[in-house]
Amino acid sequence: MDNYYVNEEGYYGEFGGAYIPEILYSNVESLRKAYKEIINSPTFQQEFHTLLNDYAGRPSPLYFAGRLSEKYGCKIYLKREDLNHTGSHKINNTLGQILLAKRMNKTRIIAETGAGQHGVATATVCALMNMDCVVYMGKTDVERQKLNVQKMKMLGAKVVPVTSGNMTLKDATNEAIRDWCCNPVDTHYIIGSTVGPHPYPDMVARLQSVISKEIKIQLQEKEGRDYPDYLIACVGGGSNAGGTIYEYLNDLRVKIVLAEAAGKGIDSGESAATIQLGTVGIIHGAKTLLMQTEDGQIQEPYSISAGLDYPGIGPMHANMAKTGRSEVLAVDDKEALQAAMELTRMEGIIPALESAHALGVFGKKSFNPDDLIVLCLSGRGDKDMETYIQHINSI
Repeated sequence: MDNYYVNEEGYYGEFGGAYIPEILYSNVESLRKAYKEIINSPTFQQEFHTLLNDYAGRPSPLYFAGRLSEKYGCKIYLKREDLNHTGSHKINNTLGQILLAKRMNKTRIIAETGAGQHGVATATVCALMNMDCVVYMGKTDVERQKLNVQKMKMLGAKVVPVTSGNMTLKDATNEAIRDWCCNPVDTHYIIGSTVGPHPYPDMVARLQSVISKEIKIQLQEKEGRDYPDYLIACVGGGSNAGGTIYEYLNDLRVKIVLAEAAGKGIDSGESAATIQLGTVGIIHGAKTLLMQTEDGQIQEPYSISAGLDYPGIGPMHANMAKTGRSEVLAVDDKEALQAAMELTRMEGIIPALESAHALGVFGKKSFNPDDLIVLCLSGRGDKDMETYIQHINSI
């Protein structure tokens, strides 16, 4: 049987590994040696799950979307990560990593953020644990996610606008890595997605796997079976998708459909459809698929969604796409906006623009009446209201 989990060397098939500067070797190696033992320890698990339940508000509901189901002729459940404290799935990972950082005697936290949800979640747990926090964010994203920037500052984080490249998520990640190189002893880098050098992709997926663990229990209660026919999620770096599918990776009864950002169209030159357009290369410490020129220069991505605006993809997702375990559809800006409006009008739920891309799958793929589908609604749309308002007349 194929195994879609990480191997001992930190690879998913041909993708993964740790391609890092020498100055970070000690940090990453100590994390690699310690993370599984710490995460699996009873004291960590108890503290982590107490915080997930009492602080973050888990378990998040599994909601049957009746009107959406009727329209698309199948059974659609939404995993409501938008109802978590801070408004997305990001809090699951930041709570886990801050507990890990404390156990490794780190006193300073850095993070990168695109849509700002990971930045807010990181600033939140740093306030909770009384730790210094610096968040790197592309200047483009600072301007289009003002609300989240204000939240981070209110929580006590220092937000550093990044002005290199196209001033989005890739560039914020570059700056966070530079910071980490300069402060390797006291600093832990809370990466927000299933990207970066091993062990980050596996560690983030494990911390987010609470999503699929809950789906199993909730489906059993609601449907008398603990697996769906389809799992659907949006994918940029890949953390909400990683958490949604983690418990089902090797369960071939479950089909995995992921939505990436086509921007203004796959062939427009303004896209973030990494799996459709990417080739094998190395970005931010991992071998994966990335959008690059023939001579290896990274191509600037574009998406209306700040959280999907990344030229690479997590190595777990690269491997699944390459081997055919997942089906990846490219959803463009207009399709995502239309899907967001549809959910809002039909179910009274305003989704984040990232989640709207996952919802866009229903306009691209047909399902059977007896198909049981779980879609991860990864975040709520508060942060995207300015964008929605700008485009409301064109939807």
